[in-house]
Amino acid sequence: MSSLYLVATPIGNLEDVSLRALKVLKEAELVLAEDTRRTRVLLDRHGVAAKPVSLHAHNEVARTAKVLAVLDGGGDAALVSDAGTPLISDPGDRLVAAALEAGHSVVPIPGASALLAALAASGLPAVPFSFVGFLPRRSGECDRLLESLRDRRDTLVFFESPRRVAKTLARLQQAFGDRRACAARELTKMHEEIARGSLSELAKHFEEGARGEFTLVVAGASEAAAGLSEHELDVAIRALVAEGQSPREISNQLAPVSRRPKREIYARAVAASNS
Repeated sequence: MSSLYLVATPIGNLEDVSLRALKVLKEAELVLAEDTRRTRVLLDRHGVAAKPVSLHAHNEVARTAKVLAVLDGGGDAALVSDAGTPLISDPGDRLVAAALEAGHSVVPIPGASALLAALAASGLPAVPFSFVGFLPRRSGECDRLLESLRDRRDTLVFFESPRRVAKTLARLQQAFGDRRACAARELTKMHEEIARGSLSELAKHFEEGARGEFTLVVAGASEAAAGLSEHELDVAIRALVAEGQSPREISNQLAPVSRRPKREIYARAVAASNS
């Protein structure tokens, strides 16, 4: 049976490619990539002679027909991402669905992941987590999404461009409160940076922008503060005081999820700190 391989590629450092991935790319009859020039650099570096064919949002339907013809003829095809795992904020959904519908095998070839690298290094709980991807560009749609995420207790992971990162960090603070977060950029590259702090601190740090795509990791809503009882709120405040957070940080974090005034939570945090 012919196979469509989903091949993860390095997110920066070209040495972060598996031996299995290189074998698949050498043997595939057809290699597809969103940016063929970028993929060509990887292939040339590792001596792979394949000539990648473009597959992007505007030609995926036409390319799907080409891939199915190869698979129907007994050949294998490989889809690669510009960086990381195919289909994660990249095209390919239609192709995979069509290949499965036609009865072909779809095989993942795992590898580097900006999402998992940033999550592991963030200092925030890695399980459970939710991957959100890029926020919607339309303001209303973005606000509705953030509202739906506000009370989630799992760690949240976002992708963002360098041009929008400071604005997005400020927007996350406005929606969630001043939670702990991590902003990772240029992962595995020479100028890799993994910045940790509150959302407001990170927004200030990157207010002038920066090069490289960003992965943002944001703490989930406090589990104890998800309820509204006096006891649950006090437990949450004491837990954050024990972590070393200031009354201002605690009030910024708990006000949105507890739906109580910041001044009330601030006063409680001061009292808990002095007790």
